[in-house]
Amino acid sequence: MRRRDFMAGGGAIAGLSGLPSLAWAQEKSKLKITNIRLVRLRPKNPPPTYTPSAGSWSTQGVEVSAPPNIYPEFRATRSLFAAKNVPGFTVEITTDKGIVGYGQGGAGGGAIVMGHFAPLMIGRDPFDIQRNWDICFRVAESYGTEGVTMNAISGFDNALWDIVGKALGEPVWRLIGGEAKPRIPAYCTGNDIEQHVEFGYKRLKVAMPYGPVSGEEGKRGNVELVARARKAVGPDGDVMCDCWMSWDEQYTIEMCKLMEPYRVKWVEEVLPPYEFAGYGRLRRKITSTHIATGEHVYGRYGFRKLLDADGASIWQPDVTWCGGMTELIKIGAMAEAYDIPVIPHGGGLNGAVHWSISHVNGLWAELFLPAPGGPKEVYDRFERQYEITRGPEGIYMHPSRTPGWGWDDMVATPIPG
Repeated sequence: MRRRDFMAGGGAIAGLSGLPSLAWAQEKSKLKITNIRLVRLRPKNPPPTYTPSAGSWSTQGVEVSAPPNIYPEFRATRSLFAAKNVPGFTVEITTDKGIVGYGQGGAGGGAIVMGHFAPLMIGRDPFDIQRNWDICFRVAESYGTEGVTMNAISGFDNALWDIVGKALGEPVWRLIGGEAKPRIPAYCTGNDIEQHVEFGYKRLKVAMPYGPVSGEEGKRGNVELVARARKAVGPDGDVMCDCWMSWDEQYTIEMCKLMEPYRVKWVEEVLPPYEFAGYGRLRRKITSTHIATGEHVYGRYGFRKLLDADGASIWQPDVTWCGGMTELIKIGAMAEAYDIPVIPHGGGLNGAVHWSISHVNGLWAELFLPAPGGPKEVYDRFERQYEITRGPEGIYMHPSRTPGWGWDDMVATPIPG
């Protein structure tokens, strides 16, 4: 049977949805979307403010390898070129029964949600997650199926999952499969290495300060950072390297050779995100460590290209950029069919941990510690918020057990305009 005939017969939509055939997904909710707006979320009881320790990496006031570093005026910090006027966003979706959902999306996506999706989604059933996602994707195809467009779809989709969870009184992770494990091992990203190890982490991802433009001196600086991390976690810990799209193939090969004595677990985003052929070549040439990427790869079609290139042994989609929870489920299923672990970017912080705890191939969660130098209350709140526990693998976490995403301790204020 030809694909066109099969689609015309109506038999393909449910079968290709990628979502599990869960009972709740087969029912009409009797809810209607009545309002959509962009908001800022803030804690009802904000943590105390403080001045971080001098020189702390967490302040982002230090050099980090990045694509614009080939130009000296952008080399010192990411803040010199960060997208200040096209920020990530939170969308609030209100229903006629008073259930309100919140979803986070990536840079620049808020304008598309409000200017294009919102008028088409008013009056729809938020439980029709697949249909609503597909409508948003199809209406925006003419101007983009990656980048900002997917950032927009992600935020809208994530807000629908929050509504469904609240309507059913369940956290998102229960809706998509429940617990595949009792807690998730976590690693910490950042170069405040000693603080992270003192807290209890045995897995650290360090941000590479230098790329090819810094020459041999930069290579030595990168190796010194990796050596410091290895010494801190000891022989049984894990060290990973975030290269943030700023290396090239030859530089990556040379750096991996230099870092071999320190047993790096993976090197992350060494090339531009869609240089799939290059990632595939690196996979064939480098055997001392894993190649990881995916935070800036969008949707299942992007990850299918990564799969075709055999470009990474670890996938790292971001739930606020890749198309939302609906698309993350499909990406994860594709990876699972090929025994590829998925460790979502920012996964402990942005909601992807709901996917990770409910799927066998969701191995670890990424976390960031509050900057060093704060009062004890700051770190105690962090432990409570992420349900931090300790064990043989260092730090573990668990997603919220309250309905939806579990953001019931937040207050929303509308963004003018």
